[in-house]
Amino acid sequence: MANFSYDQEEDVLVDEVEIVDKSTLIVFNDDFNTFDWVIKCFIEVCNHTFEQSEQLSLIVHFKGKATVKTGPFTELKPLKDALIDRGLSAVIESYQEKQ
Repeated sequence: MANFSYDQEEDVLVDEVEIVDKSTLIVFNDDFNTFDWVIKCFIEVCNHTFEQSEQLSLIVHFKGKATVKTGPFTELKPLKDALIDRGLSAVIESYQEKQ
């Protein structure tokens, strides 16, 4: 019978896991803001082109909401605040993903 010692150290390989912050800036439709105003806000706040802004405004109008920007929460927070200050309805949805 073999002798086993329980006080021996065992090396364990642990993979490093990186947690990635994934957030989306979502704008909701309303009955107050015009297409021109929403387009202007997307251009000025989100740095979208006119074409991107126009398409996003149509998606917001017909679908009720649209993701207008993705990135880390810390980068999206000032954008959300700026859109809200301009009268748009916006939220950030965040989740963390292991990589």
